[in-house]
Amino acid sequence: MFTGLIREMAEVKSFQNGKLRLKANFKPKIGDSIAVNGVCLTVTKIYNDGFELKVAKETANIVPKEKFKGLVHIEPAMQMGDRFEGHIVQGHIDCIGEIIDIKKYKDGIDFFIKVPKEQIKYIVPKGSIAIDGVSLTVNEVFEDSFRLTIIPHTMQNTLFNSYKIGSKVNIETDMFARYIEHILNQKQNSKKTLSWQDIDAINMSY
Repeated sequence: MFTGLIREMAEVKSFQNGKLRLKANFKPKIGDSIAVNGVCLTVTKIYNDGFELKVAKETANIVPKEKFKGLVHIEPAMQMGDRFEGHIVQGHIDCIGEIIDIKKYKDGIDFFIKVPKEQIKYIVPKGSIAIDGVSLTVNEVFEDSFRLTIIPHTMQNTLFNSYKIGSKVNIETDMFARYIEHILNQKQNSKKTLSWQDIDAINMSY
């Protein structure tokens, strides 16, 4: 589990045959989980200047190749007792979004990101979303896109400062929205109405 708070920007040294080698200051152990641009990967080898991770074939087929090039966001998995900030991020990419507009203001920059229409139901105004592993708040939702406002600190310390119209981004939607939809669909398919116990269980998920 991750929080969407980026530990550092690492540099991709190579990516071939499902092996992603990064140059980074962070020192993991073999077997550790690391989110790379929001994708949960496993450390398989350690080097003096970084480490190597395994990228499964299915992941490589879904995630654009440019997400494993140049600089990347990295975040190690949470440890027991860590302070929890950001929001719950699993490191599972739901879809690939495309930046379709950028509007600059004095105190922030709005990014408009298009996603497949079937994913919009999981994106909630004022809810949480992970973009390339960065925990952010959704400001506004449209038919097939949504708007984020990025503050100067985030712009300076993440890859958002390099994004432009047409850039592709990894998106992980809100986990609780997906869970609630699954519960509701199960009830609908079984032709049962929600009981108060069901409602309490949904509330407890938050």
